[in-house]
Amino acid sequence: MGRSRVRQHVNPLTDKYQQVFQMPDWSDLFADLTAPLHLDIGCARGRFILEMAQRFPERNFVGVEIREPLVDDANEIRDQLGLNNLHYVFANINTSLQVLLDSLPTETLTWITIQFPDPWFKKKHHKRRVVQPDLVDILAKHTPQKLVLFCQSDVEEVALEMREKFLEHEKFILTHDSFWLKENIFPVPTEREVATANKGEPVYRFLLHKK
Repeated sequence: MGRSRVRQHVNPLTDKYQQVFQMPDWSDLFADLTAPLHLDIGCARGRFILEMAQRFPERNFVGVEIREPLVDDANEIRDQLGLNNLHYVFANINTSLQVLLDSLPTETLTWITIQFPDPWFKKKHHKRRVVQPDLVDILAKHTPQKLVLFCQSDVEEVALEMREKFLEHEKFILTHDSFWLKENIFPVPTEREVATANKGEPVYRFLLHKK
């Protein structure tokens, strides 16, 4: 279970992913809509928030992923475990972020994570990367003041670009003096993070909050 074979990368700019995706009724999914909310953007197979949801039952977790088979698998595993504080959404976050935020009890949104996003190495493909000015602007304008935003990548160029795009906006500032954050702020690593550590390679992390 939970190992559907899918393409490693999906082009978010193709017509198929330009639609605004429909969001669920969260009151049907979460036992407590007032619980602090963690949004994981680009959650892949969703194992990070699957583990987090079990460790922190007093929090709600939403994962967004553009590859639909991964979302279907993740929700099936969630159902098998009987978790009522976790849901995975199939969507292109760059077309559906505003709709997602409008549907959620946004006042509870406390954490956002963007971890190891697709790097899209070719320069002509950089516009496919998840962190774009529009995404940053929506998060700046439509999330609570208490928001904590954590990003990491094993590709320094990608981490630098994400960092710069967020810091170019007046609403976001770093929470640390060092250029990169040395440790993950969460007790659960992603699968990619574990694989990177096992190879002895660095991870580039930063943590932001809103002014």
